[in-house]
Amino acid sequence: MRKFLYGNILAQKILNKIYNKVLYYKNKGFRPPHLIIILVNQFNEATSIYVNNKIKDCLKVGFTYSLISLPSNITECKLIDIIDKYNQDKLSDGIIVQLPLPKHINQENVITSINVNKDADGFHPLNFGKISLSDALIKPATPLGILELFKYYGIITKGKHIVIVGRSRIVGKPLSILLSLNTLIGGNATVTLTHRYTRNLFQITNLADILIVAVGIPNFIKSHMIKIDTILIDVGINFIYNKNINKYVIVGDADLKSVINKVSLLTPVPGGVGPMTRAMLIYNTFNLYSNSL
Repeated sequence: MRKFLYGNILAQKILNKIYNKVLYYKNKGFRPPHLIIILVNQFNEATSIYVNNKIKDCLKVGFTYSLISLPSNITECKLIDIIDKYNQDKLSDGIIVQLPLPKHINQENVITSINVNKDADGFHPLNFGKISLSDALIKPATPLGILELFKYYGIITKGKHIVIVGRSRIVGKPLSILLSLNTLIGGNATVTLTHRYTRNLFQITNLADILIVAVGIPNFIKSHMIKIDTILIDVGINFIYNKNINKYVIVGDADLKSVINKVSLLTPVPGGVGPMTRAMLIYNTFNLYSNSL
């Protein structure tokens, strides 16, 4: 029997726990956590959905938030000045900058400019470096969400061969480190990190006990690229236009129709990794908040 790993179910459980913790602090007289969301305007359906869902999650758990919407032609220097303003703001607990940024802005400079103690996304180089030492207070939201999915569904990673397709500093690279750490849960795996330019990629993905794909290419993973009973974690969220229904639909990096009869477990898109990423963003923000009290 095929089984979906529904991230939205676990995400709601996590949000409910955080709501109760926020309520506890508020009843003690503390202000609620406050998240700063910085959006450099790029008007498209994907960005709108991402940001609106993050705002909804804030409201669900009793956070307050500020949405800072900036013009797409803002200079990198001005953007960093605005970030620094919130770095100094004692009433803000977490800061995220919606990615990707316009091409004229250096993403790494922007990420590094965020106060590491307010780095809700977990992208700051200091947080990234501490991951390898098992000493990071904040971990990148998507990798952390995947580890929580493994824990919730009882997926053992110890001794397994995990292949990750996608080497971004947001998902692939930190996840490869976390999965290989000597930890009781979500670690001790043998990890192969690949990308779209890896030669004979299908031969490597066919060796995977667990395949994690995060390349941002719709329907990239096909049936011939996986072995029977593979566990497939699809991180992709791609918007494609469906002529038949005259609207954009969300699809993953795996071709669902192609792989469904070979996988043993699969994260759906939407409803799989996406909700977990957002829940871990809220989780990170709460930890930053409680750590500063």
